[in-house]
Amino acid sequence: MIQEQTEKIKEIIEDDIWGSIKEFLNLGFHYGEGEKSIHITIGLLLLLTAAFFITSFFLRWIRQFFTRKMENDDKLKFVSIFKFIKYVVYIVVILFTMSAAGIDITILITASAALFVGLGLALQELFQDIIGGIFIILDKSLRVGDIVEVDNRVGKVFEIKLRTTRAITRDDKVIIIPNHKFISDIVYNYTQNHKTTRENVTIGVAYGSDVQLVTKILEGVVQNQRGVLKNPKPFVLFEDFGDSALLFSLNFFISDSFTDPRIKSEIRYKIDAEFRDNNVVIPFPQRDLHIFQQKPFQYSNVKNGDKE
Repeated sequence: MIQEQTEKIKEIIEDDIWGSIKEFLNLGFHYGEGEKSIHITIGLLLLLTAAFFITSFFLRWIRQFFTRKMENDDKLKFVSIFKFIKYVVYIVVILFTMSAAGIDITILITASAALFVGLGLALQELFQDIIGGIFIILDKSLRVGDIVEVDNRVGKVFEIKLRTTRAITRDDKVIIIPNHKFISDIVYNYTQNHKTTRENVTIGVAYGSDVQLVTKILEGVVQNQRGVLKNPKPFVLFEDFGDSALLFSLNFFISDSFTDPRIKSEIRYKIDAEFRDNNVVIPFPQRDLHIFQQKPFQYSNVKNGDKE
């Protein structure tokens, strides 16, 4: 008796309830028969909608997972990337849905593959810039406020985007640096470790000058210079014996590499004034010319027409 009731309930569920649901899901557009038939049903459209919602939720969760430790500005930079990924996934889901409906998508896949190859070649450098921007944001190899040197140009970074980085130069010009430069070229970051950098001013004095006096003058010049740090202490190096001068370098430390040229200029003015007061000569390049003759030099003022 119980078994009969169970079978009846099972039949009701399978035939009446589930059968009605399947009938409802199969409602839609049906064209053709056999392998070439096309079926666009309510169930297929519901599956497509569910796939869109699941994809959006999954990608949002991945983005939050990878950007959870980032600052708000950096998080916003990844929104456009995940939107692009989401649209690509949507296209894939639509293609699979079309295939499930019986539509031949071979031509579409072939055309899209050729299109993506062409776009990949055309936008190769763009993708490199975006990948470089992702690396910069993730590994913090570059930050806003860093002073960098790219292609012999020094700039202070004020904005980092996924494709480009913007910096302002010492003459108040903005340079836009493609991010692939930071992963393919040699880039000097003056403030990667700390803001303090060592700078130097080179100077040459005439042979025969008092090197101890020169050292004392150079140390005194930088002692009270504005912008130069007291610690670490500045120092002087006797660099080399040059072709026309004794070469010295005055080394000092500063905390703002961006104003470096102004500090160096002021130091050079002071060095020139101190050398003049102490009769220390800054020589210019000199060359000795030696002429060797095998025969005595002869000069004749007779014209060719007067010769006999």
